[in-house]
This record gives sequence, C-alpha cells and structure tokens, in this order.
Amino acid sequence: MKALRLLRWSGSVLSPRTRSCSIHQAYRYPTKIRFLSACNPSLQQHAQGQEQILEREEEQEDDDEPIIPADMPPHLQKEARLRALPSPPLAEATRSAKLAALHARLSLSPRLPVQTLARCLVDGTADPNPGFNNTALSALGRDLYSYYTSEAILCRYPRLPTAVVLAAMKAYVGPKTLTQITKEWGVELVAEPGGEVDPGYLQCKRGDSMLDHQHSKKKSSNSPVAAPHGSQPRIVGVNQPTPERQSWSRGVSSMTVNDDEFGGLTKDNRHPSKITDAPTTVEYACARFVQAVMGAVYLHRGREAAKTFFKEHIISRHLDIGKMFEFKRPAHDLTRLCAREGLDSPVARILSETGRLSRHPVFIVGVFAGREKLGEGSGSSLNEARVRAAVGALKGWYLYSPLDARVPSEAEGPHAKPWKPALIDIGEVIC
Repeated sequence: MKALRLLRWSGSVLSPRTRSCSIHQAYRYPTKIRFLSACNPSLQQHAQGQEQILEREEEQEDDDEPIIPADMPPHLQKEARLRALPSPPLAEATRSAKLAALHARLSLSPRLPVQTLARCLVDGTADPNPGFNNTALSALGRDLYSYYTSEAILCRYPRLPTAVVLAAMKAYVGPKTLTQITKEWGVELVAEPGGEVDPGYLQCKRGDSMLDHQHSKKKSSNSPVAAPHGSQPRIVGVNQPTPERQSWSRGVSSMTVNDDEFGGLTKDNRHPSKITDAPTTVEYACARFVQAVMGAVYLHRGREAAKTFFKEHIISRHLDIGKMFEFKRPAHDLTRLCAREGLDSPVARILSETGRLSRHPVFIVGVFAGREKLGEGSGSSLNEARVRAAVGALKGWYLYSPLDARVPSEAEGPHAKPWKPALIDIGEVIC
C-alpha cells in the first residue's frame, strides 16, 4: 500500500504563525510577480492587479491595529497590544512554563515546536483566523483517530454489529472521552480568551447555546406543526418527517452511509466541525484540542509517531465491549443466527439446579445446537437462565476475535510485511 504524501497540501496546516502575514507577502509575492512579468509581458496586467490586492490587505491590517497613545508607558502599551489580539502571539509560546510542561508531559518530540502546541490550544471560537487556531489540525487529527480506531475495532472483532461498532467508536474517541483525556493531561481552560492569556491554557468561548438548542428542540417536538421563530408554519404529512422526527427515517444503514463516525447527524448545528465563531461547550473544545495534537504529531513526526501516540493515549484504554450489547429478543436472534449458519435449531437444557423449593433457587441452563453447546447461563428462574444462556451464545459469536489480527495501517511503509486480508463477516442478524 502506498503512503499518502502531504507535501503539496499540508502548507495550509503548517502555515507560519506570525501575526503580520503581510510581511511574508511583501517579500515573497512581489518578487514572483516581477519574475513572471519579465518572462511573459502578457502577465504584467495580472501582476499589477495582484500588487493592488496586496496593498489593500496591508491597508486593512493597518486599520485593524489598535490606536495606542504615544505617552503611554511601555509596559501598558505592550498590554494594550496583547489585549487587542484574539490569541497569544508567537513570542509568548516560548516563554510559557505551562506549555513547556505540557510538551514534556506528553513526551512530544523536539521536532514538534511549542508554537504548534500553542496553536492546538487555540479553539476556532477564540480566534476565527484559520491560520492561528486549531481548526485545520483538528480536522486532520479527527480523521486519523476515526481511521485508526475503526480499523482496530473491525479487525479485532469482525463480527460486531454496526450499532456496537459505533458505540465503541464513541467510547474511544468521542467528545466525553477526549474531555477526560484533556483533564488527565493537566490542561486548564481560561475564563475568557485573549492575547494576554498564557499560551498554556485552552482558549475557547464558552456558552449555553447547546443546552438552549436542546431545550427548544424538546419544546417544539410536542407540537407536530411547530415552526421556528420567524418562519412560516408548514403542514406535516405522514410521509414527510420534520427535523424533530428524524428518527423515522434513520436506521443502521443511514448511520453508516450518511452520518458521522459515531452515527450522529452531520447536519446538526452542534457538530464540532460546524462551530466556528459561536460559543461552544467544554467537551467540543477539549475534543478539538486532542484531535489537533494528533494532527500536529502526524505532520511533524510522521505516520509511525502518530500511530504510537494513538496506541499510548487512545486504544490502550480498557473498554468492555461485551457490556455494550442490548438484545431485545435473544432467543429469537439466536434461532435466526443458527438458521443462517446452517446449524440445528437451538435447544435449552437444564445442566444443574439447586434450591428449587427454597426462596433463592439457582438454575443453570445451557443452549445446544445438536451436540454442540453454544452458551450457558444461570438465574433464579428457568426463563431467566434460558435468556442469559442465549445472550451468552450471541456474545460468543459476535465477540469472536482472530489470533493473528492485523490492521491495514500496518502494511504501510517500505519495510512493512505483506498485507494479509482480514476476515469480513456477513454481518449481524436482521430480524
């Protein structure tokens, strides 16, 4: 498998973190424009237009600078300039003790500068400029987390139902888990972002917009003809589900094809990638920060360092996938599974019992398909033991894990072993 080359498009992600970007433009673009105009006279008009655009950008940047009185003391002038910035400047990152401690706590390589780590701590709600926030890095890190987590789950448990796979994905790299990781890393949030804040703090604009949206959504769901404020009410038909009734047309296939990696709605305004300048929650801000760190490690250190970082901080966490199952009719599902696999119909048999006539009886029931025992369960009644035995048989089938499971990312690189196709199961039982 060929590795992805990021040399052409990673420049936007690793843009130089300097506040006056016109300095780079003034020294880089005019020289290129003069070179093109000298080689081809027909490009002179285009070069003049580019120079005018650069001049307008410089004028706009000059207008945005704060007006500072000349008689103000130097330390107050510096504080006024910092307060005018939405996030800390580049020079402050090298003086931050918190940032240096976080860099050492995560065991990051010296090739990953503290300036990039400081950019990971600036949320898009604090600084809307994509060249100074973690929007691009978090987008890359989120895709890497989704890719590495999904291949680890699917190759280790190839028979898991889709709903359990989505739940396991959310348990590993969901917003709540990444928020807990942020706390374990010792990262604190600021009350209000700004240029005077220490770069070692996570900066975002917090608000209650998410809770208000959920509250209004619950209120509007009580009426079938409810319409948003300022819009015309519409007639609701039986085959026309409203946004409040999206569950009518959403199933496992829709969650796999149309929704995000956790099976959530992609058109929801509460989605982390959709929030830029509006206030956000602590969970989404922490999630974007952890994703941005992953993207920074991948860009500065490469694929192997990113996979190591993922194994140390994400996939190494213990997750009991067996507790994520919820069977409504386990005996019926087991019968359908045996019929699909060409086995005999399952039969429940009592293996042992004690205290049948007492107040606390215990029954042990086994489920057999022919002579092969599929599962075993115990309970205070025969029906409870039979249900637990059916659940145990289903979990034994879905939690099958091959001994020599490999993931596709292990076949990347020049010295990787040849790829051996992984087991692909037919899927869960659809009743």
